[in-house]
Amino acid sequence: MRVVAELPRPDCKITIFSMNGKYIIKFEKGSFEQTYKLAEMDLLDGLDGVFQLLDEEFIQKVVARFDKMLSDFSLAWKRYEA
Repeated sequence: MRVVAELPRPDCKITIFSMNGKYIIKFEKGSFEQTYKLAEMDLLDGLDGVFQLLDEEFIQKVVARFDKMLSDFSLAWKRYEA
């Protein structure tokens, strides 16, 4: 697996990998991660297609999902400590 691009942002880190004919898009925020896998053949423009896919609307939904993940984990942690 090799890193083909990194997109640091204030709200999350985005790393794009290439491995076995797939692009793997990894979003990280704190201790949470989300990954998406795409077949390279599905994108007409290669890596440029990945950048087009990662528009602001999609990224904002990913960031909102991180907030939900944190909320869910915090509730589980409170139950664990009880």
